Amino acid sequence: MKNVMGIILSGGRSTKLKELSTMRSSPAVPVGGKYRAVDFVLSNMVNSGIRNVGVITQYSFRSLMDHLGSGKEWDLDRKTDGLFIFPPFLSDDNSGWYRGTADSMYNNLTFLKRSNEEYVLISQGNCVYTTTFDDMLRQHKETEADITIAYREMNDVPIEELSNMGILQVAEDQRVIDFQEKPIHPNSLLGSLGTYIIKRELLMSLLEECVAHGYYDFVLDILVKMLHKLKIYGYKFNGYWRSVSSVQMYYRCNMELLKPEVSNDLFGSAKIFTKVKDEAPAKFNEEAEVRNSIVADGCIIEGTVENSVLFRGVTVKKGAVVKDSIVMQESIIEENATLNYAILDKNVILSKGRCLKGEETWPIIIGKNVMV
Repeated sequence: MKNVMGIILSGGRSTKLKELSTMRSSPAVPVGGKYRAVDFVLSNMVNSGIRNVGVITQYSFRSLMDHLGSGKEWDLDRKTDGLFIFPPFLSDDNSGWYRGTADSMYNNLTFLKRSNEEYVLISQGNCVYTTTFDDMLRQHKETEADITIAYREMNDVPIEELSNMGILQVAEDQRVIDFQEKPIHPNSLLGSLGTYIIKRELLMSLLEECVAHGYYDFVLDILVKMLHKLKIYGYKFNGYWRSVSSVQMYYRCNMELLKPEVSNDLFGSAKIFTKVKDEAPAKFNEEAEVRNSIVADGCIIEGTVENSVLFRGVTVKKGAVVKDSIVMQESIIEENATLNYAILDKNVILSKGRCLKGEETWPIIIGKNVMV
């Protein structure tokens, strides 16, 4: 796929992630012990042979920029092409702040114009899945589509979460005949992955026309409004996929990583690259009890950990119990403390003897740098 460039959209303000997105955008949310959500789509692009990738970000982008850096871990620190990050800017006429996904790409039209690839792969940055896009591009060419949308049957997603997605209806030949964006009452279970293939020249033309008419959203103002004017086809994806766009979906995604079939789907076929940090191996003391959990490098476990995801450098002291929880980097669970159905952000200290318990459908969240 050397003839394809990539654009990753980091989305708007992620209010449904609560405290997890106060200081970071949703693609920068930590996942699975050592990854960020953006690692998955960026690795998918790199594994597909894409070497020219732009990341368009707007809200709370410092954490995302720090994580991506020069793109070295993805082999994108290159003299030609490579990784480009496009935060918003303010000019003298107060322009530059992105008003929508189409507007964000239009404001970086120079990136599209100076690139040489024939096709553009556009994707959301907050989705956890593993694939290569070769088959999607092949279908796009065979059907002579203007735009191809990746979709999936969302029969394993709670019905209330469908209202946060784009919902498709497709004909037998995969032509998209209806597209609902975040509908209150979805008319099918076919959910868009937020991943599209389109010719670069056509994309530039559509963006210029869209913004010239005062429209700014790629889905609502291009896909939906031009559904019957353009040849828009769907490409069915059959693997594991989750969007970390809400607390419930984020928690569920991390808990599902503990299942062997999900872990094999995500990490069995291709490597997921992430920012490298040199840490000592996890240390398990004699009294430690760990069952069905992900424990990252640098952790020190003296207590009990069950059905949980622990990120780098977490400490669980003697007598402490962590169950069905997500504990992020450098957090400390003191002696005899109990954690159940909870999400602790970075550098949280759960004091000695304290108990935090949420519900499986609504885990309790503790933000960064807090002592409770």
